[in-house]
Amino acid sequence: SFQFSARGHWSTWPAFGSEQTILGNHKPCCAPEERRSSNKQALLTVPKPRYLEELESYLRKELRSLDLTKNNSQELKLQPYREIFEFFIDNFKTYKPLLSAIKNEYEVTLAHQKKRIRALEPLKAMVTTVSDECTQRILALQEKEKDEIHMLKQEKQRLLKFIDNMKEEKSSLQAQVEHLQTSVTEEYARYLNEHGARKLLLAKLNDMHNERLEMTQRQAQGRERGVSGEDAVKLTLALKVARQDLTKAQVKLNAMMADYGDVVPRRDFESLEKKYSDVLQEMKALREGFDQLRREYETLLEIHRETAQERDNFCAQLQRVQQNRTPRPNWAKCSEVIPGGAERWDCLAEGKTSEELVDVLLEEIGTGALREINVFPGWGKGDKVPVYLRHEGEVKNKKLTKKDVVNTLKDVWKEKIALEQQTGERCSLPEFFLSYLQKKYGDAAAMEWSYTLYENMRLCRSNHVLSSFYDVLTGKVDEEHYRGQNQLISHLQKELAARDSSNSGSLTSQHTAVREAFPLKRKESIQELVDASRYRLDGTEDLINYISLFKEDEEGNAAPFIAKLRSQYVREKQEYLRQLKNKLGDLTEVKADDLNAAFCSIDPNIDGQTLDTYVGLASQAGREEPDREAVPVGTVLERLLTGDVRRVGPSPVEGSTAGFEGE
Repeated sequence: SFQFSARGHWSTWPAFGSEQTILGNHKPCCAPEERRSSNKQALLTVPKPRYLEELESYLRKELRSLDLTKNNSQELKLQPYREIFEFFIDNFKTYKPLLSAIKNEYEVTLAHQKKRIRALEPLKAMVTTVSDECTQRILALQEKEKDEIHMLKQEKQRLLKFIDNMKEEKSSLQAQVEHLQTSVTEEYARYLNEHGARKLLLAKLNDMHNERLEMTQRQAQGRERGVSGEDAVKLTLALKVARQDLTKAQVKLNAMMADYGDVVPRRDFESLEKKYSDVLQEMKALREGFDQLRREYETLLEIHRETAQERDNFCAQLQRVQQNRTPRPNWAKCSEVIPGGAERWDCLAEGKTSEELVDVLLEEIGTGALREINVFPGWGKGDKVPVYLRHEGEVKNKKLTKKDVVNTLKDVWKEKIALEQQTGERCSLPEFFLSYLQKKYGDAAAMEWSYTLYENMRLCRSNHVLSSFYDVLTGKVDEEHYRGQNQLISHLQKELAARDSSNSGSLTSQHTAVREAFPLKRKESIQELVDASRYRLDGTEDLINYISLFKEDEEGNAAPFIAKLRSQYVREKQEYLRQLKNKLGDLTEVKADDLNAAFCSIDPNIDGQTLDTYVGLASQAGREEPDREAVPVGTVLERLLTGDVRRVGPSPVEGSTAGFEGE
């Protein structure tokens, strides 16, 4: 291709060599590699234009002067190329519009890509948050499903054992019924045999009776022959009467034998009837129990079928969620880049969730980047700029350690409290913060300390000393919120020390002491504090060093016991405000009278001074303004959330432990 020379006319370099040289080195049928090597040799014999050499020299010089170790090294490296391209555009007058359009289009495209990258950065944090939420939901569903399935399996096993027992009892009763039926059959056969034997006996008795009658007749005939004076007519009549009586007795006997031949004795009949009645009642009871058991079994079978279907649905849902969710990161890799190595990372990550680990990692990254910054850009001197950040131009970074920042902020609190106790008046923390720095370090260095402390507080949100000072300094929470937490901790410390009669610094059990210090806390909260106090102890140890529970490390990090106490303070405040919101009902705006009634309803033991303080904080007005305007409920709750608002007396109705933020 052609290139433009330094004098403004077309240059054929690297093709301005003699055509004979080029054609002599060109072989149409040679391989591409041979052709490329021959062209390269031809180029080496042709000198470059002077303007091209100047541009290449300028580019090499600019690239050597750049610091390519910074994060934006690629942008810095692009700048010399932009300048070279602008030199081309300025020298090529004819093609300047086209080249300028090309350059502008590239710049617009680069700006558009940067804008898209910045827009996608918040989505990364949102994806991480959604991933953690899904993980927590999945774990909760798994735990809930595991407990329910375990309970259903136990109930199923119990019912199966009950069914087996009933089946065994039924088999036993069936065997008894069969045994009784066999006994009845045997008794019936025995009575039938007795009936046949009785008939034979009656037939023999009749034969013997007839023989006896014939013998009697023969004897009577012999006596008639021997008695000469007896009347024959009288004997004939007696014989006739005797025969009639015999016939009647025989007919009656035959009739009785015919009627009662198959009849059993009443005693045996009543005994068998009683046994039969008992067996029948028992069989009816067993049948009813069996029917009831069968119905229960069918019901449980249906419940089991529904439970199995729900379990299958949950399993399928769990598999879908597991397929769609983002894999959990391997947090152990962070120990390779965090200063201090694995030991410090294990200390930072102990007992924290994924969201908290992200905050810790961002804090470490932020503080690392902060140490590399030499100056901060000033915020200006506008009215909207905080008084402790009003400065024009650049401000030097003092590059303080976290320990130095914590000690400085603690000293600020200490000096402020001493000044307020001396004067008896409250002063604004932002103004006192600036005056403290000016008094201690001078006006020139005060802004350097102020900017350095502010940036450290803004980044280190996991440190309570820095985060609480930052929230009060920026107005996110009221100073009373910070003082209220400190009062709780001081009150508990005094209560534990009062119970330590030997001044040994240890107590055998803190359950009673914590209950007496916080009578309004629930049993679950008391148990959480006791568990937190035994965090570093074995299960068999009972002696607790309560003094160590209130100690902080050199960076201001408190023990788990104090962290749990502070989290309960925030949670109880949110619960208190949730009850207040429920009491206000559907109201969108409230006045002082509405707030007074609502507070007295949810906290009957609240005193007048505390009530006026809460209402004044909610309406942002003093006691001299009885006729206050209506304030939106959301604004009221936000204002109360920033102050030291807590329950004074026991709750009239135990409510849910759900936080106000979850509403």
